[in-house]
This record gives sequence, structure tokens and C-alpha cells, in this order.
Amino acid sequence: MSQTTIEVLGLKAKLGLDVFKHDKEPHVKIRDGMAKDARLKAAVLVCPAGLYSENSAGEVELSIDGCLECGTCRIACGTEVLEWNYPTAGCGVQFRFG
Repeated sequence: MSQTTIEVLGLKAKLGLDVFKHDKEPHVKIRDGMAKDARLKAAVLVCPAGLYSENSAGEVELSIDGCLECGTCRIACGTEVLEWNYPTAGCGVQFRFG
């Protein structure tokens, strides 16, 4: 893929070029009983990868696939509602062309 082709790609297309190696356990988890916590709803708005969503019951759900490991959710929500760690060495996101 040429540099010119990469430059015209949008953000989602560039992120689609990244490689994600899954760890045995997710590196980000919603703490037990916190899915309806108002602080967690901030992650729905600020996660650049769009991994958080609110279901019809008002609970926030997390799909860890595609996590950029930026820590935005941890800063926005706090460690009281999220358990956040970096993935094990060799796992996680490997950025490409972005």
C-alpha cells in the first residue's frame, strides 16, 4: 500500500489496518455491579475505538476487540468502575500506518 493511499484513508480505515493480538484475559473489565454506574457512561462518549455501548436495560457493555490501549476510559471513568491494565507482553494492539 503506497503512502498516498494511506493518506486518503479515513480514521476507521487506518484503524482497520492495525493488528490486535488477544490476551488470555481482557485487560479492561467493568467491575462487578458497576454496569449501571453513571461514571461508566462517560466511556460510551469518549472511547476513540467505540468499544462501550449502553444496552436497553441502561447497562454499559464493553467489547474489548479493537482496544487502542489509550487509557481514555480509565481517565474518564476512574478505577473504581473499571479494572484497567496493559495487556501481557506481545498481546494487544500493534499499530500499522497510523
